[in-house]
Amino acid sequence: MNPLIQTRPDGRRVVALRPGRRVLFLTKDPALVRAQLRGELDLMMREVQPADLLDDVNTDAMTPAWVCFNHRPEDIAREAYAGIRDAQGERVFLTDELRGGGFEAIVSGQRKGTGSSRETAPQAERWSGIRLAVAASFAPIHERNNLNLGQLMCGYELLERLQDGEEIPLEEFTARFDPVSRVILEAGGLFPFARLLRTGQIKVPPPQTPKRAMTMAEKIVASHLVKSGKGAAAKAGAGYVKPGDTCLVQVDGGYSHEFTTAQVHYFLAAEFGDDYTVQNPSKFAVFEDHLLYADGVPRMAPFAAKIQTLRDLQKEFQRHTGVRDYSAVNGISPGICHQVAREQFIDPGDFIQATDSHTCMGGGSNALTYGVGATEYAALIHAGYTFVEVPESIRFELTGALQPGATAKDVILHILATYAVREETLDRVMEFGGSGLASLSMDERATLTNMATECSAKTGICEGDERTARWLAERRKGIGAAQFAQRFVHPDPGAHYAGGVHTIDLSAIRPMVAEPGDPTYGKEIASLGEVKVDIAYGGSCTAGKEDDLDFYAEVLRDALAAGRKVARGTRMVIQFGSESVREYARGKGYLSIFEKAGVEVIEPGCGACIGCGPGVSERADQVTISAINRNFQGRSGPGRLYLGSPLTVAASAVAGRIVAYVPGMFRVPAAV
Repeated sequence: MNPLIQTRPDGRRVVALRPGRRVLFLTKDPALVRAQLRGELDLMMREVQPADLLDDVNTDAMTPAWVCFNHRPEDIAREAYAGIRDAQGERVFLTDELRGGGFEAIVSGQRKGTGSSRETAPQAERWSGIRLAVAASFAPIHERNNLNLGQLMCGYELLERLQDGEEIPLEEFTARFDPVSRVILEAGGLFPFARLLRTGQIKVPPPQTPKRAMTMAEKIVASHLVKSGKGAAAKAGAGYVKPGDTCLVQVDGGYSHEFTTAQVHYFLAAEFGDDYTVQNPSKFAVFEDHLLYADGVPRMAPFAAKIQTLRDLQKEFQRHTGVRDYSAVNGISPGICHQVAREQFIDPGDFIQATDSHTCMGGGSNALTYGVGATEYAALIHAGYTFVEVPESIRFELTGALQPGATAKDVILHILATYAVREETLDRVMEFGGSGLASLSMDERATLTNMATECSAKTGICEGDERTARWLAERRKGIGAAQFAQRFVHPDPGAHYAGGVHTIDLSAIRPMVAEPGDPTYGKEIASLGEVKVDIAYGGSCTAGKEDDLDFYAEVLRDALAAGRKVARGTRMVIQFGSESVREYARGKGYLSIFEKAGVEVIEPGCGACIGCGPGVSERADQVTISAINRNFQGRSGPGRLYLGSPLTVAASAVAGRIVAYVPGMFRVPAAV
């Protein structure tokens, strides 16, 4: 039970700050944060302007990758907020500083918890004594992780009343949530709630929504409904749902990786005992992809023992459960989990959950897929179902076709800079359709859905078509395109989109980059100015697919024909998203092109995208142009990180500065 929730003699449940405990305000001025941490300053909400609070406090900043090498929450808490740095690059929060400050509430600005789905972020707060998170808005996965840990959340007005000494009825904190989420919070988190569900003390009946037109996400949820009963859940059959409905939903499959599996194993053993079991192990998997190259990164050397522990615990989990095993063999990974999953086992109409925010990449195959924290994944892999509040949707109607030099990466950067920055995508399913979708390949569609999480959306999903069915059939033995087409889920005519329906003319999209700090800082390259490049990285789940390799090769072949190669002083790295992508590139003759152009090519894995592989910057003055999905401070080394398309990355590597690619550009000296 959250200690801020108190029960009065008359049975009323109220929330009150405890005497002697403090409130920490994450201001944009690091000096004010440090003064609070040292105990020299205590602030009141009425003294702070919301504009002075840090926006977009991402989970990388709350618990950087190296902090996540710990799997026990109490160890993670020691380095809470280790990723927040001042202008000189120095840590604002030192070891044990949050835990030792006597704080029980923490305050920030808009979109708290953007970025990775890592549950370690709210764990670091909870195990430091924080039990109330205050912000203008929360990223959806982060909010769900807080809820699963029994952490209270609120806005500024409630905090001001609490600091005035008021006891506030609990329902004022929980009213904005659905009935089941309220019970989870009141019970103290997901595991206590699950115990109540298993023992029949509570039930979650299927929604009673009458027949209505539904979006793709709503139709998939409706087709996976289960009814709860003592000790188990039974299939309820297809029904109708609407946004805000609460229900139990059967999970078709999922996966974790060596960055997260250890916690899943740890939580399952703690909750259900060392002999715990999981449901349908053949539909779930473990991947060794995130930390494969960490041993070769000098700044990761101090954490080698912890990283090996994570690997060992994942192997122990796999042996214990019998889930699919995608471990590295002779140091080579089968590939990045999201890419391999879409190649091998995500089907149209599936409902997939995994411990990574880029799980939404599977939505390119007309499936409902999104990331969850370790607690939620542990609960669902044990039960076979999970709790869902039906999300709202926002639809993007694509028309026309992309011009040469523009890609799906530029489309999603446009959406980030236009819709996500206004929070129109926040916690909504981004649905992609329209005549223009047919002009995009399956890999390009996967790029759109992959970066839905950067939009702080719930997930992304594309309509299925002939191209979808053909792509899947080519990769699944014994299943024809017609069989996949039968599984397609389409939105109903008249379906309601709370976020509206927005038309994007693909022909109007121009090459873009996201400037350092956040993916929403988008700008057309034509207006960027002169930015010299030290590192160009092409890879990650977002940009290590077959089409992405086509893009890199197209530019580099063009450069070689003009007598050009990667510019002197610039390092270019290309990393495959999976073994099948590597073999595709080999079959196309791309490896020879890359070698001649002076590119460093490495085996599949996440690598530089999470700061654990070749392509990371080593100094703060270095500039990287990268095709990955996030450019938070420190994400891929200490340097300045720009995001761009695979075409932009390759062209910039040859030019030695950030440029948009134009076919034949290297044959015209004035253009470079």
